[in-house]
Amino acid sequence: MTARYRWTICALLFFATTINYVDRQVLGILAPTLQRELGWSEVEYAAIVSWFTLAYALGYVGAGRLLDRIGVRLGFAVSVTVWSIAAMAHALATTAGGFGAARFALGLGESGNFPAAIKGIAGWFPVKERAFAMGIVNAGTNIGALVTPIIVPIIALTWGWRAAFVITGAMGFIWLIFWLKMYRSPTVDADGNAIGSGEAESRTTVPWSNVLRHRQAWAFIIGKLMTDPVWWFYLFWLPKFLDVRFDVKLAQVAAPLIAIYLLADVGSVGGGWIAGAFMRRGWSVNKARKITMLLAALAIVPTMFAPAASTLWVTVAVVGLAAAAHQWWSTNLFTLPSDMFPQRAIGTVVGIGGFAGAASGFFFQRATGAVLQANGNNYTPVFLFCGLAYVTALLIIHLLVPRMTPAELAPA
Repeated sequence: MTARYRWTICALLFFATTINYVDRQVLGILAPTLQRELGWSEVEYAAIVSWFTLAYALGYVGAGRLLDRIGVRLGFAVSVTVWSIAAMAHALATTAGGFGAARFALGLGESGNFPAAIKGIAGWFPVKERAFAMGIVNAGTNIGALVTPIIVPIIALTWGWRAAFVITGAMGFIWLIFWLKMYRSPTVDADGNAIGSGEAESRTTVPWSNVLRHRQAWAFIIGKLMTDPVWWFYLFWLPKFLDVRFDVKLAQVAAPLIAIYLLADVGSVGGGWIAGAFMRRGWSVNKARKITMLLAALAIVPTMFAPAASTLWVTVAVVGLAAAAHQWWSTNLFTLPSDMFPQRAIGTVVGIGGFAGAASGFFFQRATGAVLQANGNNYTPVFLFCGLAYVTALLIIHLLVPRMTPAELAPA
């Protein structure tokens, strides 16, 4: 395989992530409309979206192990098939319970996306390029979040909200054709380390106990646990926050969300590029990663004041900066497992960390609904947590892995 081929892999993973986030965010865009039409309370809506995060948490652990066992090509194909069917199944729901069931199935399928992407990037890219490549893949989250408020209102206002779920869900099957035709597992990673054929790779897994005894794993787990709920909040609650705070309805929601996720896109790619730039200047991986993540964490602090902003576009600017910084942060956080663990353990580490992040997201969604219903839709306590989560997480990460030395796993 040529060096150019790895950018083909990166492109495939980017488009998969884009579709992943389109399917994930359709409900958030339609939430104010569905809530008025179907009569959901804030607690019922919180329950619906929390079922997604619970399934995502459970699926993340299984997805990481599955990918380590059967490889990226087949494992990711299974994941995309499950989530595409689940996305389309939302069109059949008529009650809060039905939507909750569809969200649970969607979460199980979508949980394979990032373990597959991280494992694929780690196999095909050298360490100095991984954060940049992962930044491109991670930018798919923002493109998906950007495209969704454009296409979903058009589809829903033209053919109804059910059609929005069916049409967006079908995109995964189109992508699947290209994936199965084009993806092949590497036999040697981009740093020249032999990792075996796809068949050999499929038989190599690392016991969870072997991973969890290392501080390197807990650094990633804590990072995900503390900051993933913030991104879930943006995805599922931001359209509702804009509706409550500034009366932004379905036909007007596209412009502010596009602005926010365009900024997030810049943060995703820029965050990956700057870490690599620091390394090219001779910085250690430890210093480059942590300084890059510190810049992101500090940029997120002002989001605490978003509910007090006087105008819609001031709010958009504050939240957009936070979204960009989150993606900046996330791109580098996602590279920590490949910085500190061998290829055979990456899927497992990412799976455990993803479980922690989504599990905390489940409880955060429930808490958000309870807080909003109890205090008359006052979002201030929620944004306060969002603003302080990252600096706290980075401090804990540094205490756990002050030098980011590689984990010494037992032989396979």
